[in-house]
Amino acid sequence: MIAFVPGQVATISPEAAVVEVGGVGLLVQCTPGTLAGLRVGEAAKLATALVVREDSLTLYGFADDDERLVFELLQTASGVGPRLAQAMLAVHSPDALRRAVSSEDLGALTLVPGIGRKGAQRIVLELKDRLGPPLGKAVTGIPSARAAGRPPVTAAFGWREQVHGALIGLGWTAREADEALVVVSPDAEETLATGSEPNVPALLRSALRSLGGPR
Repeated sequence: MIAFVPGQVATISPEAAVVEVGGVGLLVQCTPGTLAGLRVGEAAKLATALVVREDSLTLYGFADDDERLVFELLQTASGVGPRLAQAMLAVHSPDALRRAVSSEDLGALTLVPGIGRKGAQRIVLELKDRLGPPLGKAVTGIPSARAAGRPPVTAAFGWREQVHGALIGLGWTAREADEALVVVSPDAEETLATGSEPNVPALLRSALRSLGGPR
């Protein structure tokens, strides 16, 4: 298993980043929240999980060890593969997922495209004892842009491109993604007016709510 990838960020797209390690560019699939903490030309260290299939090797990257742990635990539930697990982490933080599962908040789980009410019930049943309660504290491990004392770093793609790309990756059409951006734009612009960077995961959750939850 490739536990982490340290190196210089070569490129960033709405769904992935290329990290140069020893002269080799590794394509790492990431959530919008993780991508928001990267910047082209800067050093990064991503916790990773390698998913092996007969026809592919896919590397998934995370802001910290806890995200990777939850990513792996989610896949122990019936019907949850790596893409759906990543979609869940794109919509909810690890602690938000723990909270939703422990409190049986099916509404929060069905915000994730691809999860209906029955699927949410199955996830709660199978993961309640595995995920455990919210940690409610910072997790030590792989340093990330969200670590204490470090300000978030703006990604090469702005919040619009990240949210739009995430919605497309989650199965929405380009037109639907455009409509969702119109809804969340006022919140993003208000944040920018204060000199801060918009919270991409929060905007994505708002966009999904405006679209009515799952596909």
